[in-house]
Amino acid sequence: MQINNATTRRLGRSDIEVSALGLGCWAIGGPFSMFGQPDGWGEVDDAESTRAIRRAVELGVTFFDTADAYGTGHSERVLGRALGAHRDQVVIATKVGYTYDEERRELTGTDASPAYIKRACEASLRRLNTDYIDLYQLHVGDLSETQAQDVRAVLEDLLDAGTIRAYGWSTDDVEGMKAFASGGRCAAVQHQLNVFELLDPDSSAFAMLRLCDELDLASINRSPLAMGLLTGKFTADTRLPSDDVRANAPWLRWFRDGRPAPDLLRRLDAVREILTSEGRTLAQGALGWIWARSERTIPIPGFKTVAQAEENARALEFGPLRPEQVAEIDHLLRAE
Repeated sequence: MQINNATTRRLGRSDIEVSALGLGCWAIGGPFSMFGQPDGWGEVDDAESTRAIRRAVELGVTFFDTADAYGTGHSERVLGRALGAHRDQVVIATKVGYTYDEERRELTGTDASPAYIKRACEASLRRLNTDYIDLYQLHVGDLSETQAQDVRAVLEDLLDAGTIRAYGWSTDDVEGMKAFASGGRCAAVQHQLNVFELLDPDSSAFAMLRLCDELDLASINRSPLAMGLLTGKFTADTRLPSDDVRANAPWLRWFRDGRPAPDLLRRLDAVREILTSEGRTLAQGALGWIWARSERTIPIPGFKTVAQAEENARALEFGPLRPEQVAEIDHLLRAE
């Protein structure tokens, strides 16, 4: 096995160092709904989630990304309890911008006003059992430039107060992100990036990577495994349960009506051998593809079990794919 030594990343303009791979904590929030539609990943075992988080820390993962919206606070609580005495050894990122009813476990709307952000930040601190948040991110991805500037101003205040150490925005809006990050001390953008972005003519993923270079931002990559499709565990016969977001969200291109997209399954077969080269699992190869795209990338695959956390964390041992492997993958995907 070829061990990769570049296992850490700096969060953009900040002085915060993190593991080159983080873990996304959406799934461990358990079931919840967004405007009446399921937005979680089905039932979850909090004890298993806790074991998975602690195992990931043992394997060198120091970056965990959550949001107050995930399980309407449940993900933050689980993460805070799991990290416990390890808090000062890790970097916690969370997000703000959705309103919710914790009792009904339902997202009810959005609010990016300065007053709401301050209240929500205090609530996240309590749930995470910490007195500071390392990376605080706006969760609403489609604000106007004026609204985003108001958000930036309150995040700057929280930064000055020591309540947060850095801030960013979860968005795929390249121009909006450019305006948001051009002033102030923004450190990161969280945006979509995975192997299948090559197939979407409207994808902003590669423009966002160029913007990260231009403005010295960290590129935090959501859906790096295409919500599980790039793990290889799904077939044409798979049908996801009704309480899984992948069975309901009309905006998903990787799953349709709870089934994997047939054209993407075919394309995945075309590149499977390259992604699994040198002893990698399919998921580890997909993460290696992301690292090969930019030294600023920090993929945050999700997890619900210890085994999934271990597989993701051990991708660090392999590091990025080689340039010729990336070029061949690109060619094969576009040829299909």
